[in-house]
Amino acid sequence: MKSAYELAMERLEKASPTAKLTAEQKKEIAELESKAKAKTAEREIALKEAIATASEAGDFEKVDQLKEQLIKERKAIQADLEEKKDRIHKGSSRK
Repeated sequence: MKSAYELAMERLEKASPTAKLTAEQKKEIAELESKAKAKTAEREIALKEAIATASEAGDFEKVDQLKEQLIKERKAIQADLEEKKDRIHKGSSRK
């Protein structure tokens, strides 16, 4: 007897089959993720240094602005990554 989870997964697979990615597509996605991770780390380092400098100077308004900027940049990088990954996934479903 199948569990409720297994039955739900079967229905989900029938409704929208999982796209099979080629080795090349997997490699592209891994490369995109690596680049996004590096870009995020680069921006974090730069902005955290600026935050520390502003904090030492007592400019707490600037600190808040820089923290907001860091959050926005992380979200933008992640959104860009997801968009690019979606394009790769959609390309696999056409083949």
